[in-house]
Amino acid sequence: MDLNSDLGEGFGIWKLGDDTALLGIITSANVACGFHAGDPSTMRRVCEEAAKNGVKIGAQVSYRDLAGFGRRFIDADPIELADEVLYQIGALDACARAAGTEVVYVKPHGALYNATVHHEKQAEAVVNGVKAFKDLPVLGLPGSQLLVKAAEAGLRPVQEAFADRGYTPQGTLVPRSESNALLTDTAQIIERATRLLQGEIVAVDGTIIKTSAESLCVHGDTPGAVEHARAVKEAIRTVTAFA
Repeated sequence: MDLNSDLGEGFGIWKLGDDTALLGIITSANVACGFHAGDPSTMRRVCEEAAKNGVKIGAQVSYRDLAGFGRRFIDADPIELADEVLYQIGALDACARAAGTEVVYVKPHGALYNATVHHEKQAEAVVNGVKAFKDLPVLGLPGSQLLVKAAEAGLRPVQEAFADRGYTPQGTLVPRSESNALLTDTAQIIERATRLLQGEIVAVDGTIIKTSAESLCVHGDTPGAVEHARAVKEAIRTVTAFA
């Protein structure tokens, strides 16, 4: 099971999360590309540290929304959105190549991630932006339009699940505006991760959702993220050892 986290989400003098510590734990880094967070120096630093730790680099593409941290829906023109996705991947890949590595997958961030669950035009725009760069795997929510469009375009769709987010009975993420959107207790996160490794998610109302996720995310900006990631990694080792 791949373990990913959102990194590089500072901007200028503003810092968020412990990228260095997380890069010693995770296997894939979703790196902000400057649209919702991140800047050239942060992007390059994270790529260098990821390369040293053997961590795969993914472009975490977003709406152009620094003020809202990419968590506000934007009714973007599909052509412009595709171009902005291409731009972000290219910028991060330049930083990655300077560090002797490259971008190997793409994952939308925040509101764009959630929009592409049902918004066909924006899902297709993201895929078109990726295709314009290179045929890269795309991470997304199981059953989302994003993964459907990715598969149709010949890209590898990668089903993702979250160890630290609440789920609705429909299998979508609980909006962050709601109180049960985020799991912050390490024990709860370990339980979620263990159930995910067994192929199921427990929604906020107790509904059991079947899943075959290939990648598990622990958010880098969640309180206690480093401890959570370390505990989830250990849970993956334990479950895998007895599988």
